[in-house]
Amino acid sequence: MPEPARRLVLGAAIGDCVHVAGVLHFLAAARSEGYETEFLGPSQTVEALVAAVARRSPHIVGVSYRLSSEAARPLFAELSEKLEAGTGRRPWLVFGGTAPVCRVAAESGVFSRVFSPETSPGEVTAFLRDALHREPPAGGGEEGVDLSTATRDRGDHPPATYPDTLVGRIAAARPYPILRHHFGQPSLEATVEGCARLAESGLIDVISIGPDQNTQERFFHPEEIDESQTGAGGVPLRTREDFARLYAASRRGNHPLMRCYSGTRDLVPMAELLWETIRNAWCAVPLFWYNVLDARSDRPLREAIRENMEAVSWHAERDIPVEVNEAHHWSLREAPDAVAVAAAFLAAYNAARRGVRHYVSQYMFNTPVGTSPAMDLGKMLAKIRLIESLHGDSFTSFRQVRTGLASLPAEPAEAKGHLAAATSLQMALAPHILHVVGYSEADHAAEADEVIESLRLCRGAVRAVIDGLPDPAADPDVRRRCGELVAEAQCILDGIRELAGPGVTDPWLDVETLARAVETGILDAPHLAGNPAACGRVRTRIVDGMCLAVDPATGRPVPEKQRVKDALERGRR
Repeated sequence: MPEPARRLVLGAAIGDCVHVAGVLHFLAAARSEGYETEFLGPSQTVEALVAAVARRSPHIVGVSYRLSSEAARPLFAELSEKLEAGTGRRPWLVFGGTAPVCRVAAESGVFSRVFSPETSPGEVTAFLRDALHREPPAGGGEEGVDLSTATRDRGDHPPATYPDTLVGRIAAARPYPILRHHFGQPSLEATVEGCARLAESGLIDVISIGPDQNTQERFFHPEEIDESQTGAGGVPLRTREDFARLYAASRRGNHPLMRCYSGTRDLVPMAELLWETIRNAWCAVPLFWYNVLDARSDRPLREAIRENMEAVSWHAERDIPVEVNEAHHWSLREAPDAVAVAAAFLAAYNAARRGVRHYVSQYMFNTPVGTSPAMDLGKMLAKIRLIESLHGDSFTSFRQVRTGLASLPAEPAEAKGHLAAATSLQMALAPHILHVVGYSEADHAAEADEVIESLRLCRGAVRAVIDGLPDPAADPDVRRRCGELVAEAQCILDGIRELAGPGVTDPWLDVETLARAVETGILDAPHLAGNPAACGRVRTRIVDGMCLAVDPATGRPVPEKQRVKDALERGRR
C-alpha cells in the first residue's frame, strides 16, 4: 500500500453548528499520532469545506454537526453531491456528533467512519493509526467501517482496524487499556447469543469464556461427566464444535479476541483445542493450583506443577502469550501479603525461564476483603517491582488489573460505585488490560446486558482519570509498604532456595522444591488447614489494611523472617 500523499487532517463543524469541542478533540488526537492538522472553524458551509478539501488535499477530513438530525440530512446529501462532482483525490471522511445525527450520518453512506458518543477514545486512536498507512476507500463510505452504535450489528469491521493478536490489540489502544470480561451462561445457546451481543456492542476487546467445571476437568473424559452439574459455574462445552460456535458468534462488531481457561486436567490437549477453535488469545494457567490443593481436580501437587509448566512451555514454543494466574489464588485464601508477592514473582520467573516472550501479569485488587486501597496499591507495586525486574529482550509483561470478586456488594447501586472506585485506583498502575468484573457477580453471573453495563461503567472510570491524577504511588505509606513486601518476599524466595536438595541448580524451577515449599509452609494460607498436600498452619488477619501472619495465641503479627525460619525447621525434621 503506498504511503498517503499527505498526512493532513482538516476539521470543521458544518451548517449552522457552532459546537466544535468534539472536532477539536479529534484534531488533538490526530496530532498525537503524528498528523498535521488544520481547523477550518464552526458553521462552515458545505461549499467552503469542499473547496478547502480541493485546495489542501487532506488525508482525513473530520466533520461535526450536533444540531437536528433532520436538518443534517440535506447537509450530508449536499456534501455527497459536491464531493462526487470534484476531480481531486478523495480523503477519508469521518463524522462525529450526537447519537441521532450519527445514525443519519451512517445511513447517508458519505462517511468512512462515524464516531458516536458511544465510541471509545481507543477506537478513534486505532482508526488514526490504521489510516496513517492506508489510502482512503474509493467512493467514500462504501468500503468504510462505521463505528456508531446504529450499525455495529452489520459485522463488517475489517481486521486492520481491530488487531487479532493480544500484542497488536494492546498497541492499538494505548494509552487506554483494552477491556476484558468473563462470560459463560448455564446454557450453550445463551452463551452463543451473549457472545454475539457483546461483540456487537463494540465495547469489549477480549471475551473470556467461562466453562463449567465438567468442561474444565472432564472434557476429554466424557464418561466421567456429572450431568447433574451441567452448567455449574459456566457454560457447558462438550464438543469442539461448541467452542467453534462461540468463536463464530463473536466475529462481528469489533471482532473481540477470545480466550479461555486452560482447564484443570489434560492441559496440553486443551491448549491445542483452544488454539484451533477460538484462537486462544493467551493461556491462563496456575503454578501450584487446580489440583488437590483447591479440589478442582484430583491431580497430586507435584503432577499438577509439572503439567502446568508443560502447558506454559507448549504456549511459549508457539509464541502465544501466557498468564500464570497464581498470586491472587493465595490472597483469595487469605495468605500473608508477602506470600502473594513471592508467588507472583515465582509465576513470572517460571514463565520467563520457559521461553515465554509476552507475559500477562494479573493484579487482583481488593483481595483479601478488608485490604485498604493504600496497602493494596503497595502490594501491587511490590509485585510489579519483582516481576518487571525480569524484563529483557526476550521477556516482557503486560499489566492486567481487576477488582476482587468477593469485595463486590450485593446491592447493585453500591456494587457499581465500588467497581468504579476500584477501577480508578487500578489505573494508577497504567494497565494494559482492564479485566472488568460484572457488578452483579455478588448475586449471580453477569448476563450480557450486565456485562455491557459493567464495561460502560469501567470505561467511564478510565476516561475520567486517563488524563492524570495525583500519583497515589508516591504516597509515603504506599512506598513504605511496597518496600516492606519486596524485602519479605525476598526472604520467602531465599527460604525456598534453602529447601533445595543436592544437585538442584535452580530451586525456583524445580518441581520437588516448589512442592516442598507448600508442604513445609513457606508458602501457606489459612484456607489450606487440613489439606493433606499443604501445611495449613499459618493464621492471618487484616492489620491496618494489610494481611499479615499472626500468632494464633496472641493475635500479634509474626515477621515473615521468623515465619520462614520456622517453616525451614519443620522441613529439616
